[in-house]
Amino acid sequence: MDPLEDVLTLLDTRSQLSASLAAGGRWALRFDAPQGVKFNAVRRGSCLLEVDGVDGPIPLAEGDCYLLARPRPFVLRGDPATAPVAAGPVFARAEGGVARAGQGDDVFLVGGRFSFGARAQELLLDRLPPVVHVPAGTPHADTVRWALDAIDRELTRGEPAAGLVAEHLAVVMLVHVLRLHLARDPHTASGWLAGLSDPVVAAALASLHREPARSWTVAELAREAAVSRSTLAARFKSAVGQGPLEYLTRWRIELAARQLRQGSTTLAVVARSVGYGSESALSVAFKRVTGVSPGDYRRRPAGQASPTEAPPS
Repeated sequence: MDPLEDVLTLLDTRSQLSASLAAGGRWALRFDAPQGVKFNAVRRGSCLLEVDGVDGPIPLAEGDCYLLARPRPFVLRGDPATAPVAAGPVFARAEGGVARAGQGDDVFLVGGRFSFGARAQELLLDRLPPVVHVPAGTPHADTVRWALDAIDRELTRGEPAAGLVAEHLAVVMLVHVLRLHLARDPHTASGWLAGLSDPVVAAALASLHREPARSWTVAELAREAAVSRSTLAARFKSAVGQGPLEYLTRWRIELAARQLRQGSTTLAVVARSVGYGSESALSVAFKRVTGVSPGDYRRRPAGQASPTEAPPS
């Protein structure tokens, strides 16, 4: 698995589609801060997006889509001068899966949200800007359009498991939006996500994620990336914010934490699976990174499961 796939899998990424929006004339809707990551795609027409804390409106044209990576209120509008009304009651009156605003249907949007597990904020969402805008006309936007077309077909044909297929297609869309963001705006990402934009760092990250239990050295990772040790160390630190072996430790703790959350696997088995030779070695590393022992972490309520809350010593 590659790092992006690993993290999205670790976070238990899921999608939920909402009612579509048909609008026309003079209209504006105000949305409360969404739970999870909100997405919309403009299938017809154009409108403006305004997000609290983001300078200026973002024009949205046919074929555009966007992600809201922060829980901030936002406005969609067709007319700059129209006072927005609350979107909740409008969507509560949706019929046939379509909510309506203003007069007419020259604008049509589809959307929904992505939800993640407890580690999403630090591992993914904090690495993204508040808004990721994907304009039409780029290769990844073409793939996003393909996914949206396929979602439309699934939902309109009403075949068995159509909802499940549509939600998986939405996750495909998310992956391509993230890929486009990395290709277009590498300097706005941070941490491991920023590392994926540097081919040298990305090669080292791929090696670490492919074999997290291996006893890697910086020299071995440098050979995988075809650079010197000093070059790898400097570029990894600059992009990711920590050294490659520190990153490996934290990723191992993420993997161990998932196993601790998911079941009754013994600590010895967990330790071996993530590259530690004994329970005590894992326990020392786990407590150094998280501030709690593996046993205490396992006993925590699920909503409090945050394995890397404490800085490394």
